[in-house]
Parts: sequence; C-alpha cells; structure tokens
Amino acid sequence: MPIIELVILLACLVLLSNVLSHYLVAIPVSLIQVGLGLGVALLLNVQVKLQTDWFMLVFIAPMLYNDGREFPKQELWELRGAIFANAIVLVFITTILGGFLIHVLIPTIPLAVGIALAAILSPTDPIAVQSISEGVKLPKEILHLVSGESLINDASGLIGFKYALAAAVTGTFVLGEAVGDFFYISLVGLAVGLALITIIQLIRDVLRREGINDIVFNVVLQILTPFAIYFIAEEWFHASGVVAVVAAGVLSHLQNSHESEDAPELRLVTERVWNVVVYLLNGIVFLILGIELPAATQATIKGAHTNTFHAVFDVLIVWGILLLIRVAWTYAYMLFNWLRHHKKAKPSLRIAALSGLSGVRGAITMAGVFTIPTVVASGKAFPERALVLFIAAGVIIVSLVAAAAILPLMAAKSLPFVTRGSSPDEDDAVLAEGTDDGDDSSGQLPQLTYKQARIYILQLAIQNIEEHRRPANQRAAYDLILDQQFQIRRLEVASQTADELAPMLTDELELRLVALNGERAAVREMIANKQTSKLAGQVYLRRVDRREQRFLQATHRQGLPTLRSLRLLLTRAMQGIRLWLAPGDSEELRVALLDIQREASKAAIKALSQYLKQANVDEQQFDRQALYHLIVHYRNRIENAKNDHTLSRDDYEQQLHGLRIKSLGAERAGVQHLLESGQISLRTAAKLRQFINYSENLLMLNDIEADED
Repeated sequence: MPIIELVILLACLVLLSNVLSHYLVAIPVSLIQVGLGLGVALLLNVQVKLQTDWFMLVFIAPMLYNDGREFPKQELWELRGAIFANAIVLVFITTILGGFLIHVLIPTIPLAVGIALAAILSPTDPIAVQSISEGVKLPKEILHLVSGESLINDASGLIGFKYALAAAVTGTFVLGEAVGDFFYISLVGLAVGLALITIIQLIRDVLRREGINDIVFNVVLQILTPFAIYFIAEEWFHASGVVAVVAAGVLSHLQNSHESEDAPELRLVTERVWNVVVYLLNGIVFLILGIELPAATQATIKGAHTNTFHAVFDVLIVWGILLLIRVAWTYAYMLFNWLRHHKKAKPSLRIAALSGLSGVRGAITMAGVFTIPTVVASGKAFPERALVLFIAAGVIIVSLVAAAAILPLMAAKSLPFVTRGSSPDEDDAVLAEGTDDGDDSSGQLPQLTYKQARIYILQLAIQNIEEHRRPANQRAAYDLILDQQFQIRRLEVASQTADELAPMLTDELELRLVALNGERAAVREMIANKQTSKLAGQVYLRRVDRREQRFLQATHRQGLPTLRSLRLLLTRAMQGIRLWLAPGDSEELRVALLDIQREASKAAIKALSQYLKQANVDEQQFDRQALYHLIVHYRNRIENAKNDHTLSRDDYEQQLHGLRIKSLGAERAGVQHLLESGQISLRTAAKLRQFINYSENLLMLNDIEADED
C-alpha cells in the first residue's frame, strides 16, 4: 500500500478506536487499536515496512520529549534520587536478572537475546501508570515514584536494549568498552539535549523581542524541536538521542513559567497541538503492533520447532518475571523508607502488587522491538527473532489486559485507564478522582470535580442573566438561560451513574407529562370555546403527542433506533407534507399556532404549579434544576410565540451579546471564588478559565464575522 494511503488509513483507524472506546469503556483504547490493526492486516493484507532510524525519529523522539514536558516539576525534584534509582537501578536489575531468568526458563532464547528482550520490556507507559495509580489511591510518594520512573526508564531501557542487541548481533561483548560507551552516549546525550534546548529557547526569546511572535510559527518550531535534537545527538555526536530529548523536554518544562504569563495563547495552542501529535503517534504505534502481529506470530505458529501453546506460556512466564521483579523492588523501597522513617506507613504487599500491575508496557516497547534485525553479523538469521517478537507483543497485550481486569478487583472500584493513545480530553476522568462530597477533617470546604465546578459557574451565569433580565430583553435572556440550562443538564447526566440517573429521569418525565397534559387541556378548551380553528388545534395536539412519545422513548430506549421510532419519524414527515398541501392561508395558520403555543405554555406552567401544591405530592422530591429547566423552557416558548415582535434581528443579537458578556464575567468571578475558598485545585481552575476563554473568543469571532457582513 502506498505510504500516503497507509497514513490516511492509520489516522482514520485511530479515530475509530477512540469512538469504539467510548462504548467499550472496560477495554483500554490501546488494546482496541491492536485489535483494529490485526483486523486490517488479516482482511486487507496491509503491511508496514519498518526501518529502525525513521521509526525511532518519528515516533520515539516526540513522545519522550512530550513526557518530559508534562511531568510535575515539584515531584520530579523532590523524588529525584529515588526516581533516578528506579529508572537506572531497577532497569539494570530487570535487564540482567530478567534476561538471565528468561534464558534459563526458555533455553531456546540465547542469553544476549534474553537480556535485550528484558531491557526493551522494562519501560512502562507513564500516562497509563499515572492514571491507574491515581485510581487505586497509591501513596503519594509511590505514585510519583512509579510515574517518574516510567518517564526516565524509557531512555535507560532503550540504551540497555541497544547494547544487548549489539552483543546478540556481533556475538561479542566487552564490559569495559560497554561501560565506557554507556557513560559517553548517556552523558553526551544529556549535555546535547540541555545545550540544544537552551539554544532554541534563546533563539525564540530573541525572535520574540524582534517582534516575530507569530503563534503558528512558534508552535511549529516547538513541534520540530524533538526531531532536531534527536537527529543532531544521534548523527553529529553519536550519542543517545533518547536521553537528549528526555533531558530537553524536562528542561523546557522547567523554563516555561514565563511563557504562561507572557504568551498564554501560545502555551494554550501548543498544548493542544502536542495532544493531537501524541494522540496520533501513539495510536499508530499500537495499530502497527496489530498489523505486525500476523507477521510476528506466523513464524512461531507455523514453525515446526515451536509449539503455539508453549509460546503463549512463554509470554506468561516473561510477564510474570517482570511483574515479580517490579513488585519486589517496590516492596523493598517501601521497607527501606519505613526502616529509615518510622513515621511512614508500613510496607504493604497489596500496594506493591498494585504498583507492579500498573506497569503497563506501551509504545516504547513496541517501537524498540520492531528494530530487531533479521540477520546477525555473520549473515545467519537472528536467533529466535519470531519468538522474541511474539513474546514482546504478548507481554504488552497481557499487561494491558491484566491492568484492566485485575486492578479494578483489587481496588474494588472502576478505574481510569488512560494511555498516550487515549483521547486528549479524557484526563477529566482522572481529574475527577479523589473528590469528596463532605467536609474533610481539617474543616475545609469539599473539593469539587471539574464537572461540578462547571455546573456551579453556569448557575452563577444564569443568576446573573436573571438579574439583568428586563421586559425589553426577555426573549434574549430566556434563550440564553435555556442554553445554559441545557449545558447543566448535560453535565449532570454525564457525571452520574445509571443508578443515580434513573430516579432523576423518572421525576423529570413525571413533571413533563404533567406539563403536557396541561397543554392538552388548554388547547381543547380553546377549540371548544372557538378561540382557535379546529385545524390549528389538531396540528398542535399532534405536536404534543409527538413530544410525549419522544420523552417516553428517550427514557426507555437502549441502543440503536427501533422500528417504531423510524415509523414515527416517517409519520411526522407525512403529516408535514399534508399540512403544507392543506388548503387555507398558511400565514393565518402559523399565527394561530403561535397563539396556541403561548396559551398552552402558560397553561403548562400553571399545571405544574397546581400539581406541586397537591397534598399528596412532595415538592422536595423533585430535582429543582429539572423543575427550573422546564419552567424556563415554557417561558422561552411564550416569548418566542409573541406576535408583537418589534425588535430587529440586530438588536436581538446585541442584547444576547451584552447578556453573554455579563454572564462570562460572573463565570470568571465564580472560578476565582472557588479557587480562593479551596474548593477547586489550580489545575481545575485553569481548565475552567480555558473553557471561558474559548467561549469569549468565539463571541468575539462572531462579532468580527457580523461586522464583515
């Protein structure tokens, strides 16, 4: 398949995988991507010819640079000793001990190849580790330790893999030369990365002082940075490009505080672009894993010297070795801390096991294992290459499945499972973890989730619009309030479980049915008193019936549209055609329907009020938001049904614009209040302000377009 068509196909499959993950919530998106890749390979016979150089440059460099940019500065500094010990010592232990055990338990794999396999399997996906670890409530220091380790161990694991692979290819290994080369490529790579990112930052500062501060230019420069650093470190200095891009990413993160204040738009756009880049790259890597599975497993499955079930057992053996080493290391770290500081919690085997299971293997492992050559220096085939590819791919899949299946059982709850390939906005799930509904023991107000805070500031916006509502701007005010109410209801529905949602929907349906019955009674009375024509009354009553059916179906419908709903849609279309072909003045009919709408809406509000005053009805049982939303809905219908609209479209838009600006000001004040009272974190406040900024920018953009027209 031509490269352009292949890239388009892979990008489309990445999008499809995230759509499927919305419905298959228990399955990690990376696992879905592997399945899609496998399906494409089997059905369309798609193949990807990988080359080590471009694969490392295109995929590894930007993803590691982004990991360095995103790691928390304070935790990285506070736990720097433990993190680097984990990232270097643990990787060294995993590589040597794991490689030796792999060789012993799977004798067909030579020692050098076993060490290379263990080295490339040692890096963990930092995003997956952090999302899982936060969900199972690991102690803070263990959480930051495993997260920091997963950032740095990519570099050390790839370096170990490189030397073990060289030993397997050449058949020779000189310890002194290997140690010297290790320090050279590591230290020089570190120096090159730090030097180049410093130079790039200086160039950017000079260009900005010269007035070259174009957002698109600066974003493109930042995106190209990891590629340039990796290429220069590898080709010019023959050092580790992996270490260089990680170091550059961390230093870039430490230096960007002034950029947030001086160029917030640049920071905002850059973050979004990086989200898209990593989203695509990581997704494509797992799709390639699925595409390469048939090639990786075919030789093992069809090979006469290897039994398929035995190969699957080998996968479980290797995964078990890596898991035990990681669990033992975490337990030893906790024991050391407890012996050193008796105030800390005692070592817990459960926490160590959770930490071990959270070590999900990801894109770095897959990218590295694809670089294994097919032949060694002597011209012979690389020993057990097919089996090594089979085991590496199997361990990645087993680690994903184990984390998704076992961790929720150990934690007794559903967990956020986010990887680099997840949707860019899925961090809301992680953000919402760890909140409480009541006051804590320190007397502080409860922490709100992002969605709860959004609901709060939207309610403030509605309150502000109500305060500025006047008879002259009622139509614009109710339109805007109804829009805000729809957002609140959507957030409430999205933030509740099915069990919590069921009674709320039942109550809302009951209120809507009361209002619809009030509309029916009013319309029938108008027909009986000849206040409207029989045709207009029947048309409006049919509309009421359709709304009632739609509410009932929305409450009980599951899955795809039913045949009944499709038949209802066809019936509505036929009624519209008959109405259009009906004799009589259509303008007269339209005016009559507006009169009915106004009177029926008033009757619906009156019916709700009388219903709630009944002795056998408890007003407190109903959700106040649902009741308010319904009343605003009918008030909005009354305003839109008035025949005496003297307000021009431009004046209406101006009223809407003025009220929206005031409501955005109320939202900003609400965010500041929540932040100062300690009810939201700085991260939540930043996301809320970002959303307000987007709304404000959209408002300004609409103004510009209106002026141009």
